[in-house]
Amino acid sequence: MYTHSNAYNFSETLKMHENCPHCNTKFKIEPSFFYGAMYVSYAVGVAIAVAAFVIAYFFIGLDRLATFFVITGTLLVLLPLILRVSRNIWINMFFAFNKSKV
Repeated sequence: MYTHSNAYNFSETLKMHENCPHCNTKFKIEPSFFYGAMYVSYAVGVAIAVAAFVIAYFFIGLDRLATFFVITGTLLVLLPLILRVSRNIWINMFFAFNKSKV
């Protein structure tokens, strides 16, 4: 789906192919199609933040300030992956996977 497989190449993180190389499905069906992925990104980010909070605060036993830094660091490190996953989730809400086209 993306032109480069490395999500941490920051200048190339969100560059996508126009069409699927296997089934020729057009990814960008309208100019602002992926704006909706921002909402999915928010939900994915909140889920990761809650998981980081539970692990840092309850399992490791860090105080609130250290837990805040763990959450912030986790979200910053995973940001490119969150962006890509949210786009993948968003596009899969509109296109069904067709095994016969692959």
